[in-house]
Parts: sequence; C-alpha cells; structure tokens
Amino acid sequence: MPKPRRFDQSRRTLLRITPPMLAAFFVATCSRRFANSALPVASKDTPNSDISSTRVLSPTPTCGDEAVTPAQTAGPFFTPDSPERTSLLEPGMVGTRIVVTGQVLSTSCTPMANALVDFWHTNDQGDYDNQGYTLRGHQFTDSEGRYRLETIVPGFYPGRTRHFHVKVQAANQPVLTTQLYFPEEPLNQRDGLFRPELLMAVRDEGNGPQALFDFVLAMS
Repeated sequence: MPKPRRFDQSRRTLLRITPPMLAAFFVATCSRRFANSALPVASKDTPNSDISSTRVLSPTPTCGDEAVTPAQTAGPFFTPDSPERTSLLEPGMVGTRIVVTGQVLSTSCTPMANALVDFWHTNDQGDYDNQGYTLRGHQFTDSEGRYRLETIVPGFYPGRTRHFHVKVQAANQPVLTTQLYFPEEPLNQRDGLFRPELLMAVRDEGNGPQALFDFVLAMS
C-alpha cells in the first residue's frame, strides 16, 4: 500500500481540513492493552521523575464497538513539514524520557498500515519550539498499523495540563487532529479541553515510563 500523501499534498492544508470535534464519541482502544500506573506527577516543586502512584485506569471500549478517537483542537503551535523520525530526543535534552506506542485502527479493528502520525509538544519547561522542529516529528505506521515514539514528558503549558498534540491520517482519508493526556495529573480536571477518553495508559518499566494509546479512525 503506498504511503498517504503528506496530509493531502500539503500539510499546510491541515487546519482547513481538520474535522470538527467529535464530542459525542468515545475513544476506542484495541484489546492489546496493559494495566496502567500513573505517570510521575510534577509541579513547580516536584521533578518529572518522581513516580509515586499505582492506580489503574478503567478499560475503554474496544475498536469493535465502532467508537472513534475524539478530535480536539490543534492549538496555535502546529508547524507543518516536520521531519520524519521516531525519536524526538536530542543531545543534552532535559526531561523524563518516555516511549509512546500503539496502533492506528479502523472501527472494525483493521490495522492501518502506512498511516501518517505527527506529534508535537512542549519541552520540560512547558515551551514550544516555534522557530524549528525540536520535539516535533512525523512517522508512518508499519504493516500492523503500529507506531513507536521516543520523546520526553512535556511540561506544563500555562492553563493546560500535560498533553501531546497529534495528527493522524490513513491513506486517502480525513485527518484526525487530537491530543493525548496523562493519568493522575492534578490539572486534568481544571483543563477545559481535557477528555478522559484521550488518556494514555502509562506505567513505569524501570527504565522510564511507557505509554500506550491506539487511535481508531472513522473511514470515509
């Protein structure tokens, strides 16, 4: 299957073609899910590496329920034409390293090979790089619809809880723009954009947190 055109020929068109927020739907995740422990909760006085919670999230619907991943706003800081890469880590980068994995699936649980997945987020101090491509990058899913991202835990952006931004597009399909959130963050419930359906499952593997989230796309 050929790789999709980069967000319909030009990723600069994304803000025009992003579907409206699907507020009535629930996120679906594949049955390939693990129990999740909370990510380190940080504050101004607490480093990101302080892991202390072990509560487990409730399971979310599976892709067979024909639910789709809810859309969310891209915000003001999306930059088109990010480099293709699976690691956003750079020499000397400060922050807690995290690996985010999952699949891109249809509502019938079909893996979406060669789907485009584009991530961007703040650095450890809550700042976006709006001049270059630090902590920005896209990749294509493998034959089983899987993606894998190495990066750091984002800091707190003013007025927001921790989150990753992401755009996902299967070949010749609409673009899903959404955000991913961390469990047990104290700012989750005070963030007006936060949605529990977009919580990642996160656990500590000893060498750093591991996160899991499966995107489920509506196919046109």
